[in-house]
Amino acid sequence: MKENIERASGHILIIFGASGDLTRRKLIPALFNLFLKDLLPEKFAVLGVSRTEISDDVFRTKMSEGIKVHSDAEYEEEKLDNFLRKLYYTPIDTSYGDDYVKIKDRLHKLNNDLNTGSNYIFYLSTPPSLYPIIPMYLSKQDLNKSGTGFRRLIIEKPFGYDLKTAAELNNKLLEYFSEDQLYRIDHYLGKETVQNVLVTRFSNGIFEPLWNSKYVHHVEITSAESIGVENRGGYFEGSGTLRDMIQNHLMQMVGLVAMEPPSSFDSNAIRNETMKVFQSLRKLSPEDVLKNVIRGQYINSSVRGEKMKGYREEKDVDPNSRTETFVALKFYIDNWRWGGVPFYIRSGKRLPTRVTEIVIHFNKTPHWLFGHYQTAAEANNQLVIRIQPDEGMLLKFAMKVPGQGFQVHNVNMDFHYSDLKNTYVPDAYERLLLDCMLGDPTLYTRGDAVEELWKFMGPIQEAWEKNSDIPLYGYPSGSWGPDVADNIVEGEQLTWRYPCKNLSDDGLYCEL
Repeated sequence: MKENIERASGHILIIFGASGDLTRRKLIPALFNLFLKDLLPEKFAVLGVSRTEISDDVFRTKMSEGIKVHSDAEYEEEKLDNFLRKLYYTPIDTSYGDDYVKIKDRLHKLNNDLNTGSNYIFYLSTPPSLYPIIPMYLSKQDLNKSGTGFRRLIIEKPFGYDLKTAAELNNKLLEYFSEDQLYRIDHYLGKETVQNVLVTRFSNGIFEPLWNSKYVHHVEITSAESIGVENRGGYFEGSGTLRDMIQNHLMQMVGLVAMEPPSSFDSNAIRNETMKVFQSLRKLSPEDVLKNVIRGQYINSSVRGEKMKGYREEKDVDPNSRTETFVALKFYIDNWRWGGVPFYIRSGKRLPTRVTEIVIHFNKTPHWLFGHYQTAAEANNQLVIRIQPDEGMLLKFAMKVPGQGFQVHNVNMDFHYSDLKNTYVPDAYERLLLDCMLGDPTLYTRGDAVEELWKFMGPIQEAWEKNSDIPLYGYPSGSWGPDVADNIVEGEQLTWRYPCKNLSDDGLYCEL
């Protein structure tokens, strides 16, 4: 029996910054994958917009090359040709208001030719400096007004650089678009395994009753990258790991882990619950920042015989840079469910492997009956939700080793998405683009949540800016960051979990 698939209304997706890397690497391959799965509307087109002076045909050729490199889907050339015919291009100077007449005229013609219902989605894949400018010029051409068709605006991060700039950006955007037209994209929320956090919690009677301070000792979230800043040194100098990863990706995962059950799976119900989590974050004092926030910067070393540069040696990086490439943070959520439970999050570059995971560390049993056979760390059961790679879940619990006495050994019970036959795990951008086409903002970030998270990050930013005594620790490339990061983890013999690329069999071998 064929599955009933909700299909979006016909529309045109306008990508600003279409000559950039994100469009070629992520957006167009994601759209092509949706096309292959017959999830795009029949009446659909992409209009690329950028400064580069190229024709429709040249744009199609460039995007074809991007698909061949970055899409792992199997397809016939005829399918690719059919998709490419949906791509168009108009060059303009995005900072010059009069040029937007060209977009209006091109959209009018495409809409008439393709009968797309005057439905437009604008995607800002541009430098953040253009985020307030493009919406302003679109509004001057009345391209922001819903009426004859829907109008939506997708904005890439960063959503500001602190509370002040985030609030200014939100206010500026709201001059031209209403909140229900705005889709602030965080691609981590598009990952299938991130969304599975909700299903794991709210569809399983064995987990939800334990998901609170009575049974959880601490929660740990790690997002590690083995690469450095590559050729993005200039961007990263103005960002750093706190802004680039912690404030958005990792804190959004905290929201899903810690939220209360929503009344429904309506987008407002879910986003209201994550907002309550962000409002309950205990604000950090200057002393908290000193004790519970560790920042580091990778230095040169040899990894598997290969010499790795230090961050300050990277292209476009200040030789005396104080920008952090690693952050570890301990904090609390002051509400009924999580009172007293520490949350630990960390992210860094040039770590041993690329891995993102959420770990729920459960309390040990009230009477430690097998203390002679277990360490304190082994006595805490763990539920590991692996976001990437080797996507899946792992439950760690104790079993008796066969033989005399009560020798105890931790074992794994695991599930891998790869074990599901004939199941395709969509790319995050596929899911998020399709959701916007359907008008579903559940996995997009609301403006008030963005500002609430910047309020939480504010004391850290202020302390780093004003207190030169706060150390920036160097850590060798290929290590797990500054060793002092272990000091913020509470509990006897407890440290961070040091994950491998492989989710299971992690006690037997470690793939990096």
